[in-house]
Amino acid sequence: MSEFKIKFRGVRGSYPIAKGEFLRYGGNTACVEVQVGGQLIILDAGTGLIDLGSDLLQAHINSSMDKAQRKNIKATMLLSHIHQDHIQGFTFFRPLHLSSTVLNVFGNCDFEEDLAQELSTLLFNKSFPLDLGDMAGQLNIHNLQETDCIILNGDSEPVVKRIENDEDLTPKGEEVIISCYKSYAHPQNGVMIYKIAYKDKSMIYATDKESYIGGDKKLAKFGRNCNLLIHDAQYTTEDYLDTYSPKQGYGHSTYEMAVDAKKQMNAQKLVFFHFDPSYDDNKLDRIKEEFADGDKILATEGLEIDLL
Repeated sequence: MSEFKIKFRGVRGSYPIAKGEFLRYGGNTACVEVQVGGQLIILDAGTGLIDLGSDLLQAHINSSMDKAQRKNIKATMLLSHIHQDHIQGFTFFRPLHLSSTVLNVFGNCDFEEDLAQELSTLLFNKSFPLDLGDMAGQLNIHNLQETDCIILNGDSEPVVKRIENDEDLTPKGEEVIISCYKSYAHPQNGVMIYKIAYKDKSMIYATDKESYIGGDKKLAKFGRNCNLLIHDAQYTTEDYLDTYSPKQGYGHSTYEMAVDAKKQMNAQKLVFFHFDPSYDDNKLDRIKEEFADGDKILATEGLEIDLL
C-alpha cells in the first residue's frame, strides 16, 4: 500500500496537562503515528499512545464480526529515550492485552543495559499491577545501535541490518527503512533521532534535543533534503535564557534552533513539537504568529500530514 501519513497523537513535553486553555494544541505527551507502506510505526509512547491504542482496538473489533477473522494489530515502536514523558502511555496501550497483537519495540540503551529490563523496571514491577511478562500480546523489545537500520517489508518481521554503505539506506520497492543516530545533547543518556524512508520520501523525528552554536552539523547531514522534520521546540528564547531559571543544558531547543535545523538540512517542511507544559493555547498562538508560515507549523493533536 503506497502511503506515507503522519498523525500527531501527543505533542507536549515533560508531563501531560488537562486544562481547558490547553485543548486546541493538546495536552498529551509525545506520540506520533506513522502509516507508511502498509506498516504502522509509532514514535514514542507518551500519553498520546493511549488514544491511538483505543482507536487501533476499535478498528480491530470492527474488522469482522468473527473474532478469528479480525485483522490483527502489528506495529513497530521507536523510543527516542526512556524519560517518563516518552513512555508513560506504554502500560495503557490496550492492544497489548490481545494475544494476537505483535509489537516490536526498538530503542537505545547504554552498553551494559538492556531495554527490556529498563522498561520492566521503570513501567512495571512496583509501579503497575501487571508485570511486563503478563501482557497477552507478543512483545518483542530490541536494543538498537546507530550503526543499525531496520527494514520493514510486507508482513515479514523487522530485519535489523548493520549499515555498510549508503545503498543500504535506499528503500527498494515497498521497503520502509528506519535509520537513527544518537544525540548526546539531552541529559542523562542522550536521545535517538530517527529517519523513516519510503520510496523517494523521508521524515526525521528529532525530539528532546538541544542545538549547538552554529547548528547541529550531524543532524543536518543525517536529515539532508528530508520532506518532513519534526523538531523539538520546547522553549522560547526568552525562557531558554531566563536570568533566574535558564534552560540551557536541559536538552531542549528553542524555535529559532528548530528553524535553523530546517535550513541547514534543507528540509521541505518543519513541525515544531514537544511544547513546554506551561505554554497554554494563547501563548502558542503568539508563537505561531511569529514562527509559522507555509512550511513551518506548530504540532497539534490530530494534525495529519501526507507525504505522498
